[in-house]
Amino acid sequence: MLNKLKKNYFLLISTFLILYFFFNLLDGERGLFSYFKKKEILVNLQNVEADLSNKIKNLEFKNSLLSGNLDLDYVEILIREKFLFGKEGETLYIIEKNDN
Repeated sequence: MLNKLKKNYFLLISTFLILYFFFNLLDGERGLFSYFKKKEILVNLQNVEADLSNKIKNLEFKNSLLSGNLDLDYVEILIREKFLFGKEGETLYIIEKNDN
């Protein structure tokens, strides 16, 4: 048995090394599966970043309407939405969303 191991020593070592590198290639910290997981996380974070930057731009635009040159139409929209305020003779209708 020992003679067979000595004859096939190079074959055994090379087989184990190939298996080791193959498994690390697929499943290691920097392996193929880890790469795809990290790539998916990156795409999700980029989507979140885009959503947040759009919200920031929207808030900056609304803030610009309330500072400097005051936009009276926007102020009226805010008053109507927040305080359910209407003019004399107007009828206000409140429509609630029904997600059925």
